[in-house]
Amino acid sequence: QVQLVESGGGLVQPGGSLRLSCAASGSIFSIYAMRWYRQAPAKQRELVATITSGGSTNYADSVKGRFTISRDNAKNTVYLQMNSLKPEDTAVYYCNADIQVATTLTARWGQGTQVTVSS
Repeated sequence: QVQLVESGGGLVQPGGSLRLSCAASGSIFSIYAMRWYRQAPAKQRELVATITSGGSTNYADSVKGRFTISRDNAKNTVYLQMNSLKPEDTAVYYCNADIQVATTLTARWGQGTQVTVSS
């Protein structure tokens, strides 16, 4: 059984910072791309950032220059450093990863962590 567990969400004031973590565990052979998505109330889930197994990154325009995605392959963990947070960043943040178990490659999701930006 493969699990993705997020942590690090919470309440922060505008302009503040948070660091999200997402750790994968289980019978993992390999992890390829890892991603962070977010979903605000009454809105569709949107892709925030992607990091490949080689370390290449991509960001949504709305977070470029403020968010940084990184990963620690030895720990099967992806991070999202969020700086200069704005109220519009308020959402449930989900991690997503392409994980190979034996010969099967599947996209897996975490349970989500709430980020609230408010004064």
